[in-house]
Amino acid sequence: MALYEHVFLARQDISNQQVDQLVENLRGILEAGGGKVAKVENWGLKSLAYRIDKNRKAYYTLMNIDAPASAVQEMERQMRFNEDVIRFMTIRVDAHEEGASAMMQKRDDRGQRRGGRDDRGPRRDRDDRGPRGDRDDRGPRGDREDRGPRRERNSDSE
Repeated sequence: MALYEHVFLARQDISNQQVDQLVENLRGILEAGGGKVAKVENWGLKSLAYRIDKNRKAYYTLMNIDAPASAVQEMERQMRFNEDVIRFMTIRVDAHEEGASAMMQKRDDRGQRRGGRDDRGPRRDRDDRGPRGDRDDRGPRGDREDRGPRRERNSDSE
């Protein structure tokens, strides 16, 4: 039997229980075809990069599958008919990842990456004015007469 990673996106307006029920239905299709589901990860409700069928968010789910190709094809055929599934993708892999997937690891270390500014260098102090220097270094501004006559705004006398 071959190893597959299968990710599907379910509509945003269904509940978590309905997503779990959908996973169980897919598991039954695979087991009827002689395969098995090694691992299921629910990544939760996430924003989509663009709208798909009027959905801005979707429930993401990853399934690690060990099944023959015919069982996977039947599962994909059933998913095409299901209105709750808006996208899916199945990829054949040489071996399944051990432990949590990259999406679950990303959720764990997010605070460390965004919390500090170590990757961008030190923050500029308010006293440091940058490459142009301070106003005192450039000398005084020119007089108003150098720029031409000053016009009055909102004058009713004209």
